[in-house]
Amino acid sequence: MATSKVDDLKQRLSAFMDYLDSIEPEETSLEEIDEMLRMLDEMENKLK
Repeated sequence: MATSKVDDLKQRLSAFMDYLDSIEPEETSLEEIDEMLRMLDEMENKLK
């Protein structure tokens, strides 16, 4: 795996974790969950 892909993945994972830390589980909407799933899908696709 190229270094730039690893660096990109690290940045995306960091952004994802920041997003997770910022939400309130009791108030999370389906749209927010869909957004998180989209972010994970994007990360997965970048690694292929």
